[in-house]
Amino acid sequence: MSLTKENDPTTPEEEQRLINFKNKPDLTQIYNLYDFEYVARNTIPSTAWNFYSTGADDEISMRENHAAFHRIFFKPRVMVDVSRIDYSTTLLGTRTSAPFYISATGFGKLGHPDGELNLTKGGGKENIIQMIGTLASIPFDEIADARVESQTQWYQLYMNADRELTKSQIQNLEKKGIRGLFITVDAPQGGNREKDMRSKKIDQHISVKGGEKNDRSHGVSVAATSYIDPSLNWSDLLWIKSITSLPILLKGIQCVEDAVLAAQYGCQGIVLTNHGGRQLDFSRAPIEVLIETMPVLREKGLDVNFEVYIDGGIRRGTDVLKALCLGAKGVGLGRPFLYAMSTYGPEGVEKAIQLLKKEIESSMRLLGVTSIDQLGPKYVDISSFHSRSVPADKLYDKVYQPLTNPPFKNSKL
Repeated sequence: MSLTKENDPTTPEEEQRLINFKNKPDLTQIYNLYDFEYVARNTIPSTAWNFYSTGADDEISMRENHAAFHRIFFKPRVMVDVSRIDYSTTLLGTRTSAPFYISATGFGKLGHPDGELNLTKGGGKENIIQMIGTLASIPFDEIADARVESQTQWYQLYMNADRELTKSQIQNLEKKGIRGLFITVDAPQGGNREKDMRSKKIDQHISVKGGEKNDRSHGVSVAATSYIDPSLNWSDLLWIKSITSLPILLKGIQCVEDAVLAAQYGCQGIVLTNHGGRQLDFSRAPIEVLIETMPVLREKGLDVNFEVYIDGGIRRGTDVLKALCLGAKGVGLGRPFLYAMSTYGPEGVEKAIQLLKKEIESSMRLLGVTSIDQLGPKYVDISSFHSRSVPADKLYDKVYQPLTNPPFKNSKL
């Protein structure tokens, strides 16, 4: 367990978290991704929990990201030979064991002393692609050097106002064998993340290249984004394309119009995401944008050699399959792997991946498909999708708690 100075173990709250961490459930008692979240909520340092779990403002978008999947239903086929299931696929030209990847996240050391290296080790053993973040708490070179043989890594880039620094950074990515450059375009400034702001301070030993002058007085989120260039615009893509041969994808697309522009500007793909509900509250769920986007891309002939991913709200194998049926090439998960990493290290990441794979396999069998390429719109019913409602009360502290009589010894939970 990682404790910063602000998470003094002598305080009653952090002392209780330490007790809970030492007596947390065994990995054999973890049955789904929600279980990792529940354990993390009660064991990792409060600064880590507040940063990882927070959304913007009233956290409507953060909750809607997952709730939106609940309005999509399946239309299974029967009498199909489903004795053999293959859920492997190809993402950006790389063969991977499953249609999901570890999305870029920041400040992994807040939750575990080995930080993002846990994601590298766990993902590598399961042949799952890792997207390394600009705000990783472990130096990029160290993460890249830690990958297992043939492991694929992508990189998520926040554009720095210092273009020479950005150029040298991209050149180093190429040298280290990164296979995809994902430029974040939805964060000209940090979102209003109030749970995180209440933490106010972060570990001064966790630094970000390019962000040495970050404001560290208003929580992790402000410190993490204060150096990002807010002037980033479409014309900058031409410059980026001129300095690299890496596939370029835009991460943070939230409407059909921008998806079309990304394709027209020659990007190799996009990630439909609202930053996990951490930027503009009431931005729509990525799965909703996907439903609108794919028909337009196909109509304009822009879907060829242009890969569309979604990131946000995925917690079940059924969520993954719904996204793929609606046209996504693959999906990214961030928070679930942070929770698994913070509570159980690389073994937790492996377990989370295995659980998701198992759910995908069983759901494919019950849906009546045997391979990823068979999935399509005919397997889903979205007729009730837009009958949505937004809860009026604040629910961000009412996280799903699947463990009744939680098995924490000597705990006051």
